[in-house]
Amino acid sequence: MFEKLIEILKANPRKIVFTEGPDARILEAADKLKKGGFLTPVLVGNVDEVKAAAKAGNFDIEGLEILDPLTYENMDAMVAKMVELRKGKMTEEECANALKKGNYFGTMLVKMGVADALLGGATYSTADTVRPALQLIKTKPGSKSVSSSFIMVREHEDGSEPEVLAMGDCAINIKPSPEEIAECAVETARTAGIFGVDPKIAMLSYSTMGSGAGEDVDKMVEATKLAQEAAPELALEGELQFDAAVSPVVAKTKCKGSKVAGQANVFIFPDINAGNIGYKIAQRLGGFDAYGPILQGLNAPINDLSRGCNADEVYSMAIITAALA
Repeated sequence: MFEKLIEILKANPRKIVFTEGPDARILEAADKLKKGGFLTPVLVGNVDEVKAAAKAGNFDIEGLEILDPLTYENMDAMVAKMVELRKGKMTEEECANALKKGNYFGTMLVKMGVADALLGGATYSTADTVRPALQLIKTKPGSKSVSSSFIMVREHEDGSEPEVLAMGDCAINIKPSPEEIAECAVETARTAGIFGVDPKIAMLSYSTMGSGAGEDVDKMVEATKLAQEAAPELALEGELQFDAAVSPVVAKTKCKGSKVAGQANVFIFPDINAGNIGYKIAQRLGGFDAYGPILQGLNAPINDLSRGCNADEVYSMAIITAALA
């Protein structure tokens, strides 16, 4: 999977901003990316601090761009642009103070075209990564909300092609509306396609095609209808129980003739409780590696790391994020 993404990046040179430049995990990943030569890291932070941290960890970042918000030469233009984007919601002074922080500064570097993508969250919370993106990058045309997905990968011992699935929304919307779920379904299918998945989308519930009843079932029925109207070209069905979505035997019993049931590879959950639990069960008990959360619906690729991430995860997420640009 990553070989394909790297080929995309080799053909389309891109820059990615890391908002936490002095962090050892970021520096180790930046070192590896520099050696790979297919993606250019931009590190945010005090130049001396970043270089000292790199030296302490024996990481080679020679020649990489390090941008310090406190000494950035185009800060006046950046502040003016942010004031314009915030449309009276923040004063010039408030914007200037916000841009002293790596998360806002990095986001504006993407907005102003200095970089193509951003990866943060090694020390920032998810909210601190998403908030600047919503305020400054904003949603892309046709999108009204931001959602997330995880790409789940399970290698096979025989060396055959790995199994790749997508799951959403597992990290952003706590109690999404039918409209938000539908949007998430369409976006997650598109994300899955970038990773070589021919999406077959299951809109998950505790009910299969009317076998159960209740508000939560109604929500997924409505979300399915909206998603089908928005993207009729997609193989998307619901509402489906998980066993009907993945087991051909169960699918024959519960929804015979379905083009999705029994062979789903994209799973859309009814809320963050189900989504977060679901992907972690797949990760911890099913042997899948989880890559994400991948933010969807934004005008540019902005992604969030777990604060417990390691350098390998930073490296992988950097490739994923830049490939979305």
